[in-house]
Amino acid sequence: MAYISVNNNEGIESALRRFKRKVMTEEIIKDLKKHAHFIPPGQKAKLKSAMARKRNKKRNRMRPMNNNAPGTNNSPNNNFNNNSSFNRD
Repeated sequence: MAYISVNNNEGIESALRRFKRKVMTEEIIKDLKKHAHFIPPGQKAKLKSAMARKRNKKRNRMRPMNNNAPGTNNSPNNNFNNNSSFNRD
């Protein structure tokens, strides 16, 4: 539960703003919506896996398609393991 104390010289608008901010940080509204209806355990599991698929799909969409992109170690010019091109004289 979000509690705030209103100071003597503080207006109601600023106190209300602080209260709203505190409610948002404690995620009270999100928790209230989550517990508004009963969801059976099987449906919770389906929802959880659907959300995981959605996250993975979004994550894969953000990844570069080219494996030889700068910053990856899969480029053919990476000769650190090939000792024939490295001369130690």
